[in-house]
Amino acid sequence: MAKITGAEIMVKSLHEEGVRHIFGYPGGVLLPLCDRLFDEKEIKFHLTRHEQGAVHAADGYARATGEVGVCVATSGPGATNLVTGIATAYMDSIPIVAITGQVKCTLIGNDAFQEADMVGITRPITKHNYLVKDVKELARTVKEAFHIARSGRPGPVLIDLPVDVQMNGAEFKYPRTVSLKGYKPTYEGHPGQIKRIAQALEKSKRPVIYAGGGIILSGAEKELTKLARKTDIPVTTTMMGLGAFPEDDKLSLGMLGMHGTAYANHAIQDSDMIIAVGARFDDRVTGRLDAFAPNALVVHIDIDPSSVSKNVHVDIPVIGDARKILRELNKSVKKGDYTQWHRMINKWKKELPLRYKDGKTIKPQYVVEQIYQLTKDEDVIITTEVGQNQMWAAQFFTYTKPRTWISSGGLGTMGYGFPAAIGAQIGKPGSIVIDIAGDGSIQMNIQELATAVCEKIPVKVVILNNGYLGMVRQWQELFYDKRYAFTPLDAGKCTMCPDFVKLAESFGATGMRITRKEEVVPALKKMLKTKGPVMLDVLIDKEENVFPMVPAGEAINNMLHGLA
Repeated sequence: MAKITGAEIMVKSLHEEGVRHIFGYPGGVLLPLCDRLFDEKEIKFHLTRHEQGAVHAADGYARATGEVGVCVATSGPGATNLVTGIATAYMDSIPIVAITGQVKCTLIGNDAFQEADMVGITRPITKHNYLVKDVKELARTVKEAFHIARSGRPGPVLIDLPVDVQMNGAEFKYPRTVSLKGYKPTYEGHPGQIKRIAQALEKSKRPVIYAGGGIILSGAEKELTKLARKTDIPVTTTMMGLGAFPEDDKLSLGMLGMHGTAYANHAIQDSDMIIAVGARFDDRVTGRLDAFAPNALVVHIDIDPSSVSKNVHVDIPVIGDARKILRELNKSVKKGDYTQWHRMINKWKKELPLRYKDGKTIKPQYVVEQIYQLTKDEDVIITTEVGQNQMWAAQFFTYTKPRTWISSGGLGTMGYGFPAAIGAQIGKPGSIVIDIAGDGSIQMNIQELATAVCEKIPVKVVILNNGYLGMVRQWQELFYDKRYAFTPLDAGKCTMCPDFVKLAESFGATGMRITRKEEVVPALKKMLKTKGPVMLDVLIDKEENVFPMVPAGEAINNMLHGLA
């Protein structure tokens, strides 16, 4: 068998894994791979304007499609620019393979130009990582990397690829199977434990299903919906679980936690049984741990055994794939009599709905509601940045399908939403992709407007512009006597900085701005009809807050309900 270069082996291996899109930025030690990709017909290389944009785009692509996202960067600063995005994917269990260039093998450890120890740097934030020093190991490495990224609890895997390995030759033989000592994810739940759940449910009077992002990752949304409707148990989701259960269903409690619905938080706290599926009891969900759901028997279904009883004591653990386990559980459960429980929940829903005080200024909640009204009959994907914009988008858009909500949950990465929207739009070209952003976070990766314009990627960006780093300002208002230290973005002589309309136009995109409530719906309609990328700058109420809010360190049923 003839030998081919390491760069060719990499590309052939990507073909074997079904890769169609790569997001990246070239560099000196990546030249052999980039040169090989230049003639590629089946894999499209998307040139972002920053490596962080590349990794977030790969992440958004993975979340929208369910496939493994792929990004590449050169060595040194190019590779380290991927770190925030890799950590973002790691925290939210998103399958990514990140390929970084590296200096020659003989120079590794010599402080060579643009050398960085990416294996060491990314060890805590990857599911696994590789430094390939022998071209003969490259095909096997790629096979393993994709297997690890997509199997078990998904996550990012890094392949560090020295330039001489890209140039060296070897025969190409792609492995058909993977066998990794010590890595055997459990998929089938223990039948005895599943039986215990059904038995416990027969005694429960106030059960709640608490669904996380693991439902979406395993494709278990149908099984979850069947469980809820068959048993008549209400469902609350984490922020990462939005879309796992239709929020227009009468059993939906919406999102719980720090900025969740009041009725979801009260329901969890008053429940006598929690069935947690694909969720990890994040501190933004539990609030004060020693006060969390004090009378509840806790069931935890998760594919990652290290997540079970990590934060909250679990009475019935079931390790395995959520879809498989729920499918089995649905065979043995029956409808319960939760009349009193539903009566109580409906009372909370009536007395403590999500709401805001409307007025002369544009309220961000109103903008999000109108986006939903105008797109609810379309295939729409919402991405967000991080902060108030993220919470308003989570609260006031009604999510009914999985993979339609894309946001940085665990790491809370500002600058995530726009490049993620680009990746999602490439993965789902038939969908309307809208990034709901803040004026602070959008500036962190706004250079990707060039990517969207040059590739004619029709993403829409709605900036909820209040002139502040809004969520931090909210905390300063509530807990620091309104001392707005370093959060005003339009302080001093800096007004309208940047001018988002001019900025969008300078990139070749369409820029729009509105300042009055009556302009919201016409502007959104115009935005949706406009071809190509659009940036809509919405000047909202400057000191609007996100409510309800659980103060840090409080139990989740101890909420602030103020209206701005």
